[in-house]
Amino acid sequence: MKPAATSVPFAGPFALGTLSAPDGVPFPALVTPDGRALDLRAAFGERELTTRTLLESWAEAMPRLYALARDDKAAWQPLGDLRAHAPVEPWQVFQSGANYRQHVIDLEVAHRAPDDPRTVEEAREEIAALMDRRAAEDLPYVFIGLPSAITGPYDDVHLPDWAEKPDWELELAAVIGKPAYRVSTEEALEYVAGYTIANDLTDRATVFRRDMPAIGTDWLRSKNAPGFTPLGPWIVPAESIADPGDLRVTLRLNGDTMQDESTKDMLFSVARLVSYISRTSRLLPGDLVLTGSPAGNGIHWGRLLRDGDVMDGSITGLGAQRTRCIGEKAS
Repeated sequence: MKPAATSVPFAGPFALGTLSAPDGVPFPALVTPDGRALDLRAAFGERELTTRTLLESWAEAMPRLYALARDDKAAWQPLGDLRAHAPVEPWQVFQSGANYRQHVIDLEVAHRAPDDPRTVEEAREEIAALMDRRAAEDLPYVFIGLPSAITGPYDDVHLPDWAEKPDWELELAAVIGKPAYRVSTEEALEYVAGYTIANDLTDRATVFRRDMPAIGTDWLRSKNAPGFTPLGPWIVPAESIADPGDLRVTLRLNGDTMQDESTKDMLFSVARLVSYISRTSRLLPGDLVLTGSPAGNGIHWGRLLRDGDVMDGSITGLGAQRTRCIGEKAS
């Protein structure tokens, strides 16, 4: 699908992307809200430059990027002539589950066993109390995703024939700008270079192991098929986003609004997630921290993804992505 780069402008004077001519080699790009793109390999004089290597020297690069965004004599290209790829190839992808209050309540109700003696109201009250305890004890739920699941913001998503209940999960993603290990919540946002959009697709049928219920969730199978993480289109610098805890996350399926929630509903903020992850793992420049999905998933609506569906996702200040689902036929 061809990008509609100016349909939902991003915040600030510039953002980063990875672009290419229709059949060309992808390159790191500086993009502006008025629909221009600049090849940063030429601007920086580094033919091997990528968005990730640029993030490795993020603090030093920022003044230069601001200057380039104001340079009308630079070798700008029309953004509409270029293909948008995922804006970064991360080393690591950290995914947060059960991080939106209403989303968790909806999932709990949807996954109730047929013989569950609780009423809907009782189930909601119990899971709300559980979330309050988690927040008080500072215990987010984080697991690992695969970079190979990432695809571009306008690429088709192929639904595997084994995925019985493919679902959408639009999320705010933080992009790390410098190595972070054992950082406090108070300093965690200093390690975030910017933000982007991720759609963390999930096959609900394979989330839980049917053969080994005691072992719990199977995130490898349910979330990591090729293309199950449409990413981008842009990385918007953190300083252009006034408050990541007050952004609107909206997903439309074939034009109908399914998710429309504020990041205010998150149990754990971006800062708390980054700090929590860094207590165990060393975050690296270009890494992604997905912050969880708000309410309004397909499992809630009783309507899962199928062949021909088109998803339009947007987050305040970060632009928009559009992906079409292609259902694979069983062989």
